[in-house]
Amino acid sequence: GCIPSKILLYPAELVRTLEKAGELGVGAEITEIDFGKIMDRMRMLIYEEINAIRRGLSSSENIDYYQSVAEFVSPYTLKVGGDTITSKMIFLCIGSKTMIPAIKGLEETGYLTSDTVLKLTALPKSIAIVGGGYIAAEYGHFFSSMGSRVTILGRNERFLPEEEPEVSALARRELGRHMEILTDHEVEEVEKTSSGHKRLTARDRKSSRRRQVEADEILVAAGRGPITEILHPEKAKISVTKEGWIAVNEYLETSLPNVWAFGDADGRYLFKHVANYESEVIYYNAVLKQRVKVDYHAIPHAVFTYPEVASVGLKEKDAVQQYGDKVRIGFYKYEDTAKGEAMNVKDYFVKVIIDGSTRRILGAHIIGPYASILIHEIVNVMYTPDRSSDTINEAIHIHPALSEVVQRAFGALMPVEHYHRHVLQETPEESAYQAVPLEKTEKRQGKRIVERQGKRIVVNGGSAN
Repeated sequence: GCIPSKILLYPAELVRTLEKAGELGVGAEITEIDFGKIMDRMRMLIYEEINAIRRGLSSSENIDYYQSVAEFVSPYTLKVGGDTITSKMIFLCIGSKTMIPAIKGLEETGYLTSDTVLKLTALPKSIAIVGGGYIAAEYGHFFSSMGSRVTILGRNERFLPEEEPEVSALARRELGRHMEILTDHEVEEVEKTSSGHKRLTARDRKSSRRRQVEADEILVAAGRGPITEILHPEKAKISVTKEGWIAVNEYLETSLPNVWAFGDADGRYLFKHVANYESEVIYYNAVLKQRVKVDYHAIPHAVFTYPEVASVGLKEKDAVQQYGDKVRIGFYKYEDTAKGEAMNVKDYFVKVIIDGSTRRILGAHIIGPYASILIHEIVNVMYTPDRSSDTINEAIHIHPALSEVVQRAFGALMPVEHYHRHVLQETPEESAYQAVPLEKTEKRQGKRIVERQGKRIVVNGGSAN
């Protein structure tokens, strides 16, 4: 789950931070990484938290707590263990499950999932991760930081395919310093070797060439899928989507009146913070009898790798499809702020997307230190009535603080065509994007772009730190 993995990822972040300390004149040497202690601490914290929740549920006078799997036997009637329960109001929050791809020999060879990997007591010398999304990225970061040789095999043509292309490319480059990342590769077969290792055969989906990877362990991180079948929703006449998630309307009510679903169960956004939000919507609708529609216009997410990645709202492609030539892109690099320069970070950036005609923020994408924190200034504004970028531009930001990189991104707006022509430089060998400093671009052009931002005049391409 999200909490166990983040407990593991903090020590990984410390490892990478210490490794880079020498660049700043601080000599630091990691003499020991106690993998067993790191894993034991995670399990202890999770055990304590789970038991605290169970004690709270069990001790409540208003809750009957059953520790058994529930399934429908008819509308509004559930079988739970040996008991039958009937209710006029039911909430379904059953979570999801790891998707296991149909790979020849995988079951016989054995593998780990994001659940079973938490039971490891010894560090594998090598691990192959099937999948190229955020779970693969985070566990790749963790195991490589601990000292494992990591190989990631993703079937998508891009690493972290849900992110902006330039974010994906930079994340791949940075994480690729510590692990091998293969994209556009389909794992076709897994087998055990005579030496006890696990051998994966993967086919390059473009060239059809095959590549073999051997590892001590295999981690399957190919995404999450519905676990709806355990409920037998058909017995309650509850509809499901074609993918198998519980179907809900804009109020999060299922096809059976007064039965509600939220969290992973509805398959919309598989994030705990979204489940928290959806539970509030359901409380207003089911308990308070209001008609509150669910609103997903500004759902943030983060990938806790090194560097961090964070995103909210529309990606550039989607924004252009919806808003056309009204779209403006803002771009600013960490290193072009005083704090970023002090931290000696290179190439990390903030990219923002707005509707230039209304100043409304449409989306934002960050890669770099504290991205998961920096994104929230933008998220908060996206929940104001006008969602205006002027709110950020006109606010006084502490100098020198890293938050200035967010403000300056909104002060460096340009048409999409200009962004692609002058700020992004295509890297043919990777079919990706490499960021080029805006300042250098404008000097080459021999001009500056001036746009009126609220009450301020912002000159793009040259501002003092």
